[in-house]
Amino acid sequence: MAESDPRKAGAHTGGGRARSPGISWAELMAADSRPAPASLTEDGYQYRGSDPLPASRYTSEEVARAEREAMWPYVWQFAAREEDLPEPGDYVVFENAGRSWLLSRQDDGSVRAFHNVCLHRGRKLRSEDGVADNFTCPFHGFAWNKDGSFETMPCPWDFPHLTPAKLRLPEAEVASWAGYIFLREEPGGPSLAEFLHPLPEHFARWRHEECTTVVWVAKEVAANWKVTAEAFMEAWHTIVTHPQLLPFTGDCNSAYWTWGDHVNANLVPFGVLSPHLDPAGKSQQWIVDEFIRYNGRSSDNYDPSGDPYAVSVPEGQSARAALGAALRESYAAQTGHDHAHATDSELLDALVYNVFPNFAPWGGFMPNIVYRWRPGKTPDSCLMEVRVLARAKKGEKIPRGVPMHRLGPDEKWTAAAELGGLGDVFEQDMANLPFVQEGLHASKNGEVQLADYQEIRIRHFYETMAKYLSGALGAGR
Repeated sequence: MAESDPRKAGAHTGGGRARSPGISWAELMAADSRPAPASLTEDGYQYRGSDPLPASRYTSEEVARAEREAMWPYVWQFAAREEDLPEPGDYVVFENAGRSWLLSRQDDGSVRAFHNVCLHRGRKLRSEDGVADNFTCPFHGFAWNKDGSFETMPCPWDFPHLTPAKLRLPEAEVASWAGYIFLREEPGGPSLAEFLHPLPEHFARWRHEECTTVVWVAKEVAANWKVTAEAFMEAWHTIVTHPQLLPFTGDCNSAYWTWGDHVNANLVPFGVLSPHLDPAGKSQQWIVDEFIRYNGRSSDNYDPSGDPYAVSVPEGQSARAALGAALRESYAAQTGHDHAHATDSELLDALVYNVFPNFAPWGGFMPNIVYRWRPGKTPDSCLMEVRVLARAKKGEKIPRGVPMHRLGPDEKWTAAAELGGLGDVFEQDMANLPFVQEGLHASKNGEVQLADYQEIRIRHFYETMAKYLSGALGAGR
């Protein structure tokens, strides 16, 4: 097996900048068959120290309460996609961290977000998504228009103290970017564009506004929302947790970059051999063949015709270049857009961005995965959601997205057939996460240690969280 200890075999340039052996991300971009955009070549790594984190950040109700009070009301939260509520009267129920909202499409095409609580006795107005021009409370019949204005009530003679102005539903700020709809409970602070910077600039090439949701699966996880999110902030757990990916994944050759307070990224190369495997006897064609086998294309009834991954790698060419050429042609046919400028990286790799605190869209031109994690009723649970976005064909109307498929407590991710091979990957992660949560409660020293480079996104996340909990960001800022 190839040497895998970066302290022994990797280059170390000081300040926590250890690197694994094997081809680096920068070298992959330099070797790409197309010029890579600056977003993929300008190193955004910043050493952030090596101190441990307290385990209580994941287990304490006091910490969870501080997040609910000092962080969640002041951040832009990804609440819905445009295709979830495309027509006037469509509404979405969005719930997170003890709050419930109604996102309602207005007659002018805008989306507004109202607190989903009857102002009479506090019943939720709606519990499921739907279509309505007004929201009538099922308890006593108080009713509101879809613009949040009060409509009517039974027995108005008994409420002389309640005026229509008093009965207007409280409203959250709403803003959108690239088909994503965000809300912020408390007004003020950075605009959505400022909050997301530099994400909109990076994603402009990838046109998420032309996408619709084709897969949406959710499941409650027996772990803190931050524990669960962190499992998707680094790639090097692949060596033990996802060994089936090693033949075509440069797990510890990934890039880890951060920008400002709210955005970071993990750029994971596919179509290359993991440095953890011995390269002897493993050709570029072998890498492609393993990629095909992983994607379920090795069954007896598999027909390679029309499969862009079923390539024969020309002599002297890399697996990445061969796959990139095939996918460039395939995505052009699927979407009607010219992909001649698309890099191999944008067609193959996991370009996984995180927006603080709980939104993680993948970049690139392939169907894009989008993660969201929401805290549960206790610090020991959360709801994890996985969407897959696909682009509508050029000139065609973007179709309504599919509804969420929420798995039951005893169902595995593999029960969602629409996830394909991703279901196996998520199930492997789930085999760890409940035991991480239990271990954090049982920890003797109460500390969590992090790698200097490959886990820098986690450290960046907690630096930003600390700013909200201290008041440096959020309330009054």
